Amino acid sequence: MRISFRLTALATAALATLLAGCVAPSHTVVHADASYRVAPVWTPPPPEPVISVQVEPPLVQPAPVLVDVAPPPMLVEVPPPQPYPGAVWTGGYWGWQGRWVWCAGRWASPPRTDDVWVQPYYEHRDGAVVFVSGFWAARGVAFVPPPPGLHLSIQVAIGGGTRPVGPMGVFVPPPPGSRPGLIVPAPIGTPPAVVVSAPPVTNVGMRIQNNTTQINHTVINNTVNNTTNVNNVRNVTNITNVTIVAPPGSTADGKAFHGDVPAASHLATANGGHPAAFGAAPQAMPTSASTPMPPGHPAPPLAATGLPPSTRPTSDPAALQHERDLQLLERQQQEHQQQERLLQERQQQERQQQERLQQERLQQERQQQERQQQERQQQWGQQQAHQQEQQQRERQLQEQRLQQQQQQRQQWERAQAREQGHEDSRDGNAAPHRPPASAPSREAGRPDDHRRDARDAERAHAHGQDRSREQEREKEKEKEKDRDR
Repeated sequence: MRISFRLTALATAALATLLAGCVAPSHTVVHADASYRVAPVWTPPPPEPVISVQVEPPLVQPAPVLVDVAPPPMLVEVPPPQPYPGAVWTGGYWGWQGRWVWCAGRWASPPRTDDVWVQPYYEHRDGAVVFVSGFWAARGVAFVPPPPGLHLSIQVAIGGGTRPVGPMGVFVPPPPGSRPGLIVPAPIGTPPAVVVSAPPVTNVGMRIQNNTTQINHTVINNTVNNTTNVNNVRNVTNITNVTIVAPPGSTADGKAFHGDVPAASHLATANGGHPAAFGAAPQAMPTSASTPMPPGHPAPPLAATGLPPSTRPTSDPAALQHERDLQLLERQQQEHQQQERLLQERQQQERQQQERLQQERLQQERQQQERQQQERQQQWGQQQAHQQEQQQRERQLQEQRLQQQQQQRQQWERAQAREQGHEDSRDGNAAPHRPPASAPSREAGRPDDHRRDARDAERAHAHGQDRSREQEREKEKEKEKDRDR
């Protein structure tokens, strides 16, 4: 049987292609234009002009203000060496004067011996910022956060700004080079300068935690309270170091960050200053106070300002141990200074107490001398009065004695005169004249009268002597009384 196949042109071409594939492989080259979409990268805006001022901190907690915009990112401010022992670095921070102005840090002596520096307070509340400026307070005085129900009138910033971005609660401004408006949650009393050692942030996520610290024999764990319901916060100045934590998505370089930073403003700034991210010039504090920087004028470069190189915290055990040793040394120095202050205060109190006791003794001695002088004056006055009375009595007695003597002399003279007259009359008239019958009785009675007068004189003299003796006895009794006194 004979079979015939009829192939079409298409079948013939396909068969030829199949047979040819068995001989040599062929490659097909396709030319196409491919495009890739890169995620947008945030570029920081040019730095705004900074107004730097010198602020005289108050001695009591100032009233809070409510601001509509968030403070700008922190500035790098390197403190100079401590000028004298006991000086306190207040640390630069953003303050409110109708706009956010940079309150330059400085070394200052506490206005009172027992005063401590209280850090400024920032709180994100209902899309605005509650701000309390830094101030001096007596040691042990508690900082009172503004209560949640406090009604404040919002203040609009001159020149505008960016609303706060982040969770509600207490915070500090973000690190240098960060996106404006971002906030970093932190415990109350955290110095704003601690974030200078952290990398810039472009998204929400960086936060600050307190390290475990023993205060008044009470352990406070690492917690962050980002709510506004905070009351009776005490000993906020006892924070020794803090921990800054940031996830990879929040930092500008996309790397996670975790490091411990000393809470002392001068240590945190001096050891943690770094230039701003993305190649921008670092923000430095203007040297002239209350003088704004001209727009578009960049801050001096890092080398010109004398800033140290970047010393971000790392996980190197030796570096961490060195940092802990430095913190321990600082704490020991602070404790030693505090003990010296307490000793000086105790010595001053003892000196004041001794001065008070000495003044009291001097006052008592003066009072006693005054009493003795008054008593002497009274005794002298009494003696003078007694002497005057005695002199008056003596004058009276002398007058009485003179009167008695005069009376006695007169009586004696009268008696002598009568006797002489009687004798004369008797001698001259005895013979020629005879007295009448009654004459003898009268003559006989005359000697009786004379004797009676003599007896009266003797009796008066004796009475005067008795009276003088009684007066002398009274004088002796008064003298004995004076001696007994």
